[in-house]
Amino acid sequence: MEGRPRVRVFTDPDAPEALLAEIHGFLVEAFEGRFSAEDWEHTAGGSRVVVLDGDAPVSHAAVVPRLLRVGPRELAAGYVEGVGTAPGRQGEGLASLAMTEAGKLLPGRFEMGALSTPVPGFYERLGWERWRGPTFVREGTQLKRTPDEDGGIMVLRFGPSRAVDLEAPIACEARSGDDW
Repeated sequence: MEGRPRVRVFTDPDAPEALLAEIHGFLVEAFEGRFSAEDWEHTAGGSRVVVLDGDAPVSHAAVVPRLLRVGPRELAAGYVEGVGTAPGRQGEGLASLAMTEAGKLLPGRFEMGALSTPVPGFYERLGWERWRGPTFVREGTQLKRTPDEDGGIMVLRFGPSRAVDLEAPIACEARSGDDW
């Protein structure tokens, strides 16, 4: 390591193509080949938090805008996607560094943070909370129950979402690949 890792925040138009290619490459490796083209697409359209060691990206988290319905209320959510660290660099706190910075992007831009994960403990120690209510996907005017997502949705409440009921139904819009 050349020194202390540093964090940079980019929008896609501001990120060099080579940097995006390196991030995509290590995410595919970090997810052991289970990071699909749709998963990569889901990281686009917002801000990318990138931890760099010198000029090399070593960890990443994207924050993209999504509209979530919590009970009858719609909330503009900063949805976190593509959290991962380059193999060989995992366990150094780099994803925690990326997620801490991603959390700072949420207030002022969004009403709530949200993400989907099979490892909620990682996010809980950073202040994220498990959604305890039922999950759904909106397809037009229809709601489709997504019981497999129950317990894997996490939220970061602040300001306008501070009092949101974690047991209320929550729904996202349908999209290609994984809806959540």
